[in-house]
Amino acid sequence: MGNSGQNINNNIRKLRFDSNEMTQQQLAEAVKVTRQTIVAIEKGKYSPSLELAFKIANVFKKPLEEVFEYDVTETVEK
Repeated sequence: MGNSGQNINNNIRKLRFDSNEMTQQQLAEAVKVTRQTIVAIEKGKYSPSLELAFKIANVFKKPLEEVFEYDVTETVEK
């Protein structure tokens, strides 16, 4: 997996801010992971499992693609 998260961007930081400035800790507790996990996902250092991605989207009541964005440009070879 080495460079996991490379092509996945997310709007978690913005969504937290828009949700009454929810803290990383509050989000972590809501989806039952550690704060460190949220930090790593937010920074794009770690890609969440599909289940966790859906849980995060659910907390913000947003569709998955509004929380996570997959950038295909780097992976598609022409």
